[in-house]
Amino acid sequence: MSASGLTDLERDLADAVDVDGLVRTAQELVRIPSWNGRETAAQDFMTAAMADAGLVVDRWTIDLDELSRHPSFSSEVERDEAIGLVGRFPGTQDVGPSSGPGAGASGPGRTLVLNGHVDVVPPGDDALWTDPPFSGTVRDGRLHGRGALDMKGALVAALYALRAVRATGLRLAGDVHLQSVVGEEDGGLGTLASVLRGYRGDGAIVMEPTRLAVAPAQAGCLNFRVRIRGLAAHGAVREEGVDAIEKLPTIMAGIRWLEEDRNRRFGGDPLFASYAFPFPICVGTVRGGDWASSVADHLTFEGRYGVAPGEDEAEARRELERAVAEAAQGDPWLRDHPPELTWWGGRFTAARTDPEHPLVTTVHAVGSAVSGRDLPLEAMTYGADMGTLATVGATPTVLFGPGDIRRAHRPDEWVAIDDLAAVARTLAVTAVRFCGIGT
Repeated sequence: MSASGLTDLERDLADAVDVDGLVRTAQELVRIPSWNGRETAAQDFMTAAMADAGLVVDRWTIDLDELSRHPSFSSEVERDEAIGLVGRFPGTQDVGPSSGPGAGASGPGRTLVLNGHVDVVPPGDDALWTDPPFSGTVRDGRLHGRGALDMKGALVAALYALRAVRATGLRLAGDVHLQSVVGEEDGGLGTLASVLRGYRGDGAIVMEPTRLAVAPAQAGCLNFRVRIRGLAAHGAVREEGVDAIEKLPTIMAGIRWLEEDRNRRFGGDPLFASYAFPFPICVGTVRGGDWASSVADHLTFEGRYGVAPGEDEAEARRELERAVAEAAQGDPWLRDHPPELTWWGGRFTAARTDPEHPLVTTVHAVGSAVSGRDLPLEAMTYGADMGTLATVGATPTVLFGPGDIRRAHRPDEWVAIDDLAAVARTLAVTAVRFCGIGT
């Protein structure tokens, strides 16, 4: 074992990562717009990249009608097509089919899943970007563009980790499955499809931005919508109407009380200790009224509802429903005209893996050795595909990836190339330690 905490073989493997090739490939992928359900071109690119890396490629058209009937399905974007894609690095003594459903029968070692998504959120106003959103510009040691951070750069880092394993001639005892998925940003249908196709393992790493922290826990989230009714009147006699907009603070007071209460009850997990509100309730849109000189007879607001690992999701829903109903009781109009709460759109399941699980300890030890510092071990409060892998796929999962989520979903998104390299090297060595070396 070298002073860095890596064996000579592992150090050679880390050094074998082609960082220049990683950056070029990530640039090409970032330059492919893949938002609002238009993800096939990016999957075409990843199909070719996986084949070029020597992976056994399974590409299929997801049956969206069938998938939508699964209880864990959620989506906010209408799609004409969704492509599933998994590249498999086979372990020794592999007896599984080379592709298709069931591909992934492992060798004698553990099976490791690496998961990343090609879909991105809309770029917004191009004028707010220093470079065009899909430029893939490299400047000052950073890769810029929509998806560079979240999370095309990390997906390509995983691909180059497996290229490095192959380049060194190592055979792993178990399989590695590289899942390139669609639909993560609006609910995770791509990962659900991959899991249902049989791509599960003894451990999974989702390469979301964690600042290189190892995250064995992820909060869940649900989307909700509340409609408040008022009574229309001409603005000249507004006192004869009931303004739905003026009722919003009453309902928000109840929601804020619930947020405080929930975080007091569920916020004791030490993995979430760095967050004041690990399970926030965020109202993101408000729309009301139809005419400037009319009393608004309706208001609708939509939000995101944080859910704790281990929490009963149905009871979590009921808590918000009760909070809204109880807040309405304090207002005579709302008492007789109660707000309507509905659940809609994307949702992410909370998940937690034991910090002592071999997957967690391996990623943490290797990542710390590669980066030369003791990496943080903490939870992430955003939703990601960890929940689907851990619950539907029964696969212990961690989040681990380059960059800070705070730079995602905004203009001038970027990720540091040094972070991409660190993730690729960590994943390569982790694959060897976790899956074992074959004969």
